[in-house]
Amino acid sequence: MTHMQRDIEPTRTPQARVRDLMTPAPLTIAPATSVHEAYRLMQDRRIGHLPVCEDGRLVGLISERDLRLVLPSPATSLAAHEVHYLLERLTVAEIMTRFPVTIGPDHLVPEAASRMLSHKVHALPVTENRRLVGIRTRTHLLYAFIRSQAAQSVAACDRNALQDW
Repeated sequence: MTHMQRDIEPTRTPQARVRDLMTPAPLTIAPATSVHEAYRLMQDRRIGHLPVCEDGRLVGLISERDLRLVLPSPATSLAAHEVHYLLERLTVAEIMTRFPVTIGPDHLVPEAASRMLSHKVHALPVTENRRLVGIRTRTHLLYAFIRSQAAQSVAACDRNALQDW
């Protein structure tokens, strides 16, 4: 019976790579894009981060939080047209995170999670030679976690079934 036990030991599956769990070719904006336009895009597309690219190269990242920090409070004394005027003239380049933390597509998923935690960021642009190829967010990490938990559950069920056999 112990010989059979060794034969049914689960084999290690290769760990997922960043390219396996990322949004490829994400929506991007130019540095000259107005904050108002960036905000509208993020609201319409329900996304929390927009990579900022110039000539195909990543130059920054803007997040919902970056936008909230520059949007006026509802208690502002400015009139609606004044707020709109100001936000149309403020560009993404003025508020974006320059040189954001990035990761390559061939890195392992745990490394991406570790990088996000250590740098306290919620998204990692995925780059090759400074060219944006995707974006990885905390939502992707949650999907990876769910997949790994499901795989472990299936493997445990398979082991139990074989042991009972």
